[in-house]
Amino acid sequence: MKLLAIKINCGHEIEDGLTYFLQDELDAQGIEVRKRSDFILEGQKHDSSLVELDDIENLPEDLELTAYFEADVDKEKLVNQIKDKIKQMAGFGLNIGNVSISTKNVADEDWNTAWQKYYHVIDFSRSLAIVPEWENYQPAFKDQKLIRLDPGLAFGTGGHTTTQLVLLAMQRALIKPMTMMDVGTGSGILAIAGSKLGAKSILATDISDEAVSAAKENIKLNDVENITVKKASLLKDTKKKFDIIVANILADILLELIPDLDSHLNPDGQVIFSGIDYKQLPKIEKALDEHNFEIKMKMQEKRWICLLICRKEQ
Repeated sequence: MKLLAIKINCGHEIEDGLTYFLQDELDAQGIEVRKRSDFILEGQKHDSSLVELDDIENLPEDLELTAYFEADVDKEKLVNQIKDKIKQMAGFGLNIGNVSISTKNVADEDWNTAWQKYYHVIDFSRSLAIVPEWENYQPAFKDQKLIRLDPGLAFGTGGHTTTQLVLLAMQRALIKPMTMMDVGTGSGILAIAGSKLGAKSILATDISDEAVSAAKENIKLNDVENITVKKASLLKDTKKKFDIIVANILADILLELIPDLDSHLNPDGQVIFSGIDYKQLPKIEKALDEHNFEIKMKMQEKRWICLLICRKEQ
């Protein structure tokens, strides 16, 4: 079955009125909404979210509404009705923004699973591969460990540069059974990777209830039993010490983490920071130096930087 998709770019002030008009008066079968402000707010959360606006494809100027109709409707009539409605709302003093309308025919897919086509196996390294739960993947090497994920659950599918840099650093740092903490665990991918790479016990935390639930589900998929997941704010909700502390979160939140590192790190412990834009590196370096830490290794891919950190030598 085919559907007609009408995409409307406009100002956010007319979202409610236009949505009601599309559904109740024009009988839209469904509506998809994308707002620039939602992406900006997601990036400002103090949790595991990492949103880089430059990486988002076709980010709307303000509001993007896509309404779906049966394919045999009068397309020209619908578009003219929408234009008239927007003009009417402008007459009420609402800011309609820069308006543009486009149409196309699309297949009526199973929307619950259609997104899966965008996620595939990430054959990350000789040691690790990240596998969507529905994929039947055979390891490239006999000793290659598989991380199985449901990418629909939460942030952290393994595809982002910042996550992959952490995985590289973890393969360097995890050279024997160690205790580990994953701060801002998101989907749980780094905690699961730590278990697969030989960490003996792992505490994974996140401030988001959704992330905690998603991490637990992904841990079940991987049949690992040495990971504890709990809701917590950075390092403030635990008194334990660890051999490795991992944090792939925004630089401003990493700055909040630095003062508590020393009291949560075992002797000879190491820290892995990622999610650092190269422009933010100087303030991270300054804070680490002020708290008696030094950078042992630095990795950069495009604008993103990952650091392997240890205490300064006495």
